[in-house]
Amino acid sequence: MAQTISVTKKEPLKPNTFNNKSNTKNEKRPPLFRKTNYILMGVGLVALIIGYILLYAPGSPDPAVFDESIFDTRRLNVAPIFMVSGLIIEIFAIMWHPKHEKEESTAE
Repeated sequence: MAQTISVTKKEPLKPNTFNNKSNTKNEKRPPLFRKTNYILMGVGLVALIIGYILLYAPGSPDPAVFDESIFDTRRLNVAPIFMVSGLIIEIFAIMWHPKHEKEESTAE
């Protein structure tokens, strides 16, 4: 039994109209991040930097001697709180999008 194979002509690819800027109107869209978002990102970054500074401590002068300062409250509790809060603020700053208020224009 012989099998027949049908060959069809391929159509040329259509241009990508998804990113075609000629189809879009000259509408002004609001920026992705606003001033409030950038301020919150800065606050989160400052909280992270403070957390890392609080976590830092100089090394022991003698490596053979155990130093109790590694169990300090500042290193175990305060610094991680600053670091986690900084990350939460950063996530909130990126995800938060204020409602866009439409400006009403009056014809004069």
